[in-house]
Amino acid sequence: MTAKISPELPERLVAAALAALERGEDVGLRALARDTGVSAMAPYRHFRDKDALLAAVAMRGFADLRDQLLAANAAPDPREALVAQGQAYLAFARARPALFRLMFAGHDGGPPPIEDNAYGVMVRRVRELAPVSLEAATLACWSAVHGMATLALDGGLSPDGSSVEHAALKMIVAGISAAKRS
Repeated sequence: MTAKISPELPERLVAAALAALERGEDVGLRALARDTGVSAMAPYRHFRDKDALLAAVAMRGFADLRDQLLAANAAPDPREALVAQGQAYLAFARARPALFRLMFAGHDGGPPPIEDNAYGVMVRRVRELAPVSLEAATLACWSAVHGMATLALDGGLSPDGSSVEHAALKMIVAGISAAKRS
């Protein structure tokens, strides 16, 4: 008799791993099996090892970040939308620091592909502001906002944000907008 594989089990395992990560607990496949009420070997039918599971958790994080950036992107003025995206990025990092760190821990260098992802949401707005200098403007925007998020998590910025951060985001966007005219 073959064990029935539950199609929703991978999602349940990712959700349980994400919850454990956000509680500051170690994420292990056997512990997750116990927590989700499945056999110790069931998670291995979907994830070859802990790294594969954590990669799936990171992908969930990128999807959640994309959703937050899309929600922030509602302003019709591209400059306001890009500032709002920066604020949403910072808020995401502050609200979910363990997930945020995991998402960028395995980054292999260079920008991600421009697809329907969190990075693509930013790139589309930057393209409106600096189509001629898109690559440089995107790098400036992403590195500035990601750097601010990292500073926030490492204690270099106020844990609650500040008007200075908002002003810095506006300066970054103003600089990108100026590149359009260069």
